[in-house]
Amino acid sequence: MIQRETYLSKLRQLKDQNLIKVITGIRRCGKSTLLEAFKNELLSSGISPRNIVFLNFEERENLNFTDWTALYDEIIKNVSNDEKYYIFLDEVQLINDFEKLINSLYTKKNIDLYVTGSNAYLLSSELATLLTGRYIAINIQPYSFKEYILANNDDKNTDRLFRKYINDSSFPEAVTLSQNNQDLVNDYLQSIYDTVIIKDIAQRNKLRNIHNLQRIISFLFDSVGSYVSPTNIATELNKNSQKSISHNTIIKYLDFLTQSYILYAAPRYDIKGKELLSTNEKYYIVDLGLRNITATNKYDTDLGHKLENVVYFELFRRGGKVYVGKHNDKEIDFVVQKPNNEREYYQVAYTVNDEKTFKREISAFKNIKDNYPKYLLTLDFDNTNIEGIQKLNVIDWLLK
Repeated sequence: MIQRETYLSKLRQLKDQNLIKVITGIRRCGKSTLLEAFKNELLSSGISPRNIVFLNFEERENLNFTDWTALYDEIIKNVSNDEKYYIFLDEVQLINDFEKLINSLYTKKNIDLYVTGSNAYLLSSELATLLTGRYIAINIQPYSFKEYILANNDDKNTDRLFRKYINDSSFPEAVTLSQNNQDLVNDYLQSIYDTVIIKDIAQRNKLRNIHNLQRIISFLFDSVGSYVSPTNIATELNKNSQKSISHNTIIKYLDFLTQSYILYAAPRYDIKGKELLSTNEKYYIVDLGLRNITATNKYDTDLGHKLENVVYFELFRRGGKVYVGKHNDKEIDFVVQKPNNEREYYQVAYTVNDEKTFKREISAFKNIKDNYPKYLLTLDFDNTNIEGIQKLNVIDWLLK
């Protein structure tokens, strides 16, 4: 089992803090495994098994828990007031009125509470309002490239592994399956895709026209790294179509897709004006392997946008708010606003060995007058400093 150190370190820091730890992310990205790993750390540190309650509500033996009050009573009956207890509730959104359960357990000062969920409904306005100031959210994704290498430790060729990483899936189970049978990976990804689309989106939101939802998904999967808006999505999808999709429907479906964590939105930021722009943003797919389900040309295509997708999620993992940037008439791939009010700028290109491409990528930085770090990430082998701009090999950057 790969230790998800990025997330485990956060849980260690939050242990015994008077906050509900809410772990979110797409299905099968490793939330349950993360909780199990942290539970094992607690046991190794000397905490008694009777002081740990771990319930996964997708497991057969826990399906009978539908009423939150009965579940609360079941948990509390073995909790005494003079000891510390660690409660883990996995996929808690499957419990009716789960927010009342969470809030009631939180009032017990000797309970340290950890919950997971596979869609943003877990942090819907109702729950967020109820728990304002009482929780901290940790959003997790499939393997980073560093974790991917650990999972493929028999292969020491980093370049070959990276080529696989940007073309295949990084879901933990998919990586394990790929070492035996690639066909099984495709079946596995199809099952995740179907579950997210049908169960997390269509059934939850009572959608009747799943075909339109799938058309929008296919369009966005093909548009990774490109600016899109509800208007241009509608324009493209309504070409040569007998039934049109409305602007408002697209806005609603975009919200569903981000709430299920299959897509992440990067808003557009005006660097000079220091404000968010309401028009056009980019969407990035949580796992590039899922893109192969809807794409016809799969392997070694659109590598520049795939590379951009990988960099987006690595920046997301490293902390801060990630935007796509605009400065006058130039576009900056990523602007990262760090928690300490610092900022970083990134341009991403597959290669800048071509002089024209090099000048285009560098020119975007030229008129930004502040002294925040500027990075040019490519798959070229040289790591150099160009007039204060740090050019880095993206594989080196991902592994540092």
